[in-house]
Amino acid sequence: MNILKKIFYAASIFVFTATVVSCSSDNDEIVAEVVLTPSQLLSSTPWETTSSKNQNGQSVSLTDPNVSNFVGFAYFKENGTFTMYNLDDSPKMQGDWSVSEDGKTRTIIAKDNNGNVLFTRVVQITLLTKTEFTYRIYPDAADTSKYYDIIHTPTTHPEP
Repeated sequence: MNILKKIFYAASIFVFTATVVSCSSDNDEIVAEVVLTPSQLLSSTPWETTSSKNQNGQSVSLTDPNVSNFVGFAYFKENGTFTMYNLDDSPKMQGDWSVSEDGKTRTIIAKDNNGNVLFTRVVQITLLTKTEFTYRIYPDAADTSKYYDIIHTPTTHPEP
C-alpha cells in the first residue's frame, strides 16, 4: 500500500507541476486582425494628397495643372458624405461618396450648399490600404494611355 501512496503522490505532483508550468507562460494570444471593407478603409482616416505620378511612374508636381484640382484634404465619413479642402484649408467640395463592393472604383457626387448635384466623378482605385489611397485620373477619357495617379496618405490634420 505504501508503494501505491508514493505512486499517487508522484503522479499528483507531476500533474500539478505540468498544469502550473503549462499555464504560467500562456503567450498563445490570439490576435485577430479586423478586415475592413474598402468603404471602411476609406472612411477610417482623413487623407492628404501627398504626391502624384504619371503613366511612366515619374513624379508630377502637385501644382501641375493636370493634377492640382485633385490636391487637398479629404474627409470621407461613415454615413456616405464627404468634405474636401484645399491645402490652405479653403473649402473645395462636399457631397456623397461610395466605393464599389470590389474596391475598384470610388464615386463622389459633389453638391452645393442646397444639396443640388454639381457633378459626379468616378475614379479607378489603384491602391487602398490603411497607409495609402491612390486613384487614377485620365485627362482625356478617350485616351487611357495617358494618366496620373493621385496618391494620398493618412493625416492627423483636423477638418477645418
